[in-house]
Amino acid sequence: MPDIAGCQAAGTAGAEAVPRRGAGGAGARGARARLAAAVALLGATAAFAAGLAGAPQAAAAGALIVVATDGSDAGAGTVDDPLATVQEAVDRAGPGDTIAVRGGTYALTDNITITTSGEPGNPITLGPYGDEHVVIDGEQLPASHTPVGGSIPSQERGAIHQEASHWRIEGLEIIRGPYGVYCDDCDDNAFSGLTTRDNYETGFQLQGDSGGNLISGLDSYGNHDPRKNGESADGLGVKEGSGEGNRVVGARLWNNADDGFDAWEFLSAITVEDSVAFGNGVNRWDFPDFTGDGNGFKMGGGGEDLPADHVLRNVLAFGNAVDGVTDNGNPGTLAVSRCTTYRNGGTGFDVDASASELTANLSVLDAEAPVSLGGSHSVGNSWDLGGDWDEDSVLSTDPATLTGPRAADGSIPSSDFLVPRDGSAIGARF
Repeated sequence: MPDIAGCQAAGTAGAEAVPRRGAGGAGARGARARLAAAVALLGATAAFAAGLAGAPQAAAAGALIVVATDGSDAGAGTVDDPLATVQEAVDRAGPGDTIAVRGGTYALTDNITITTSGEPGNPITLGPYGDEHVVIDGEQLPASHTPVGGSIPSQERGAIHQEASHWRIEGLEIIRGPYGVYCDDCDDNAFSGLTTRDNYETGFQLQGDSGGNLISGLDSYGNHDPRKNGESADGLGVKEGSGEGNRVVGARLWNNADDGFDAWEFLSAITVEDSVAFGNGVNRWDFPDFTGDGNGFKMGGGGEDLPADHVLRNVLAFGNAVDGVTDNGNPGTLAVSRCTTYRNGGTGFDVDASASELTANLSVLDAEAPVSLGGSHSVGNSWDLGGDWDEDSVLSTDPATLTGPRAADGSIPSSDFLVPRDGSAIGARF
């Protein structure tokens, strides 16, 4: 189980965050409804569900391709004659096909490269067979061990490297790759219930000309970049590109070397909601000259400081090394509502470079200040309401439920963590 060491200042000593799904408590109604709506967008048809059940069959729109650790790439790709590698299945798949991967660990010697696209309304689907646990392990990939100061060629980035559209990828655990998932120039994909952990760069990165993508229920933690001493390994990055309609729902991003979420130089609006970032930017790997930034949600920035009007709704950032939420020099108009920051090492909401709208947010005991407002507009936030917002002002400072196993529907479990004791309608709810 991953620890959340380094968050002890946030009252999290001894807590553990568990990435596997389980029978957790029901989430807050609004957050769970949004996650349910996001999952519905995956296009998981009844035929697909049948294809991954105990008696799998071909999905109505295309073929069922089965992969197993004891298969052969000379096989037919059926339940009785499965393939051995995910790459062979990807190479055979076309629009409407489903790739069902049997449980086990798939140790890569080359990254899984996806360049064939599905079609609108007829995606290609990749996921586990039934509820079996699938691990994609990139430890043996040469780029996973890029030396300090070295660079990773674009085509080698990611245990899963995708340059394609109209895919549905769900339920996989991707570990120890040179990036976990790396998606470049990708449109209209849906990624659901993935775990990206202990990769040697960002856990999940979406970049380039990419729009209309949904990332839901992601757990991304322990990602770190020895080659850059922690400078760029985030939990989730939607960065260095543009494209409308990208959305993140129900992500948990923790204990990464750099930031939890990073929107560096992504020039189109991204919506992030019902998500949590904690314990980022702490040097857990004894890197020399550590350079991790340590923000919970970094909402832009870049060499030219071009504006992007990102949306943050119902997110929580705690125990990060620097800021909970930062515009990072983005001069756009962020919309930040019903978000909570707690015991971050810098400012709760650092938005002094932007013309943002902050509504009904809560800051509790952030080290430097609740907010750095600049020219942003603030209404109905904890610092507007006045009073002392400390640990006596909230129902709980124990994140164990929120960081524990997910609920059966994949949502972040409901808890009283940092809910105002007086019932004020401010801050995040799960």
